[in-house]
Amino acid sequence: MAFFEQLTERFYERVASDEVLRPLYPDDLGPPRRRLCLFLVQFWGGPRLYEEQRGNPQLRARHMRWEIGLRERDRWLEHMVAALEASPAGPLERAQLRGHFEAVANHLVNAGDAAGQNGRRGAPSAGPGLRLRPPAAERR
Repeated sequence: MAFFEQLTERFYERVASDEVLRPLYPDDLGPPRRRLCLFLVQFWGGPRLYEEQRGNPQLRARHMRWEIGLRERDRWLEHMVAALEASPAGPLERAQLRGHFEAVANHLVNAGDAAGQNGRRGAPSAGPGLRLRPPAAERR
């Protein structure tokens, strides 16, 4: 859990001074940092504290109240990749995490031309700690 606590701390240090992303967050960045940390811990196989406290992640639904276009996506990725590069993660872990972050960032785009391209193709894949179920129509 310490790894993700440090990662999200570095990420939110950058968000705090970002003119594009900062307006999307509440004054106190502590609660969103904690939620992101818990989500990442759970996704990558740690304790299911996020789900216990917040329920199903439903990332896209939870982010629909904000307009997230390519500009916001790119800024979010820039800060997350910088936080990741400053971490002690090895090359394999960095590649896996970066792939996940790119997929999630693309999945959350809901504004602009890219929003219409955001179908199943942009959905995040399951990590070691998460089992995604296909939509009901695909299970039949």
